[in-house]
Amino acid sequence: MKLTSGILELISEGLGLESGYFGGKLSETSLLSVNRYPPCPDPSLTLGLPKHCDPNLITILLQGDVCGLQVFKDGEWIGVGPVPNAFVINIGYQLQIISNNKLKGAEHRAVTNSKDARTSAAFFVSPRGDSIIEPARELIKADNRQLYRAFEFREFVSNLRNGKGKSEGALEPFKLQA
Repeated sequence: MKLTSGILELISEGLGLESGYFGGKLSETSLLSVNRYPPCPDPSLTLGLPKHCDPNLITILLQGDVCGLQVFKDGEWIGVGPVPNAFVINIGYQLQIISNNKLKGAEHRAVTNSKDARTSAAFFVSPRGDSIIEPARELIKADNRQLYRAFEFREFVSNLRNGKGKSEGALEPFKLQA
């Protein structure tokens, strides 16, 4: 949890928010997921994880030493090579909303490798269900209007479970009209 709070404190500072902004209910829930991807002679026939953006606050990923993470940028999938002793930090939708789009979650996927098995560990940090998610008031200015309405995190999760918010459409029910 020390790593998580340190990362969130740096993000808070970078956004110009008060120290501890992401403490308490906004980062109270966590989940560890370890995934094993066996080698596949023809990786085009399978996919480790389909394209998605993370619905949580942040994800701390240890991707191991085998390439398999890809990010969608400028209309193409780009491999994110593993860096020894390093973590990948993914911005989740909740942080995108709180930052009022100053930070954006990257669409990504996991692919298999033709020769080597891959193991990754993802640590997901999420708000508690009753947390109010909304753009930080300090980031709303005359030239930077509020883009999202306030809601409880459980409403976002419910929309995902009911199929209302898959991938890029997940934020639509929470956007304010221009």
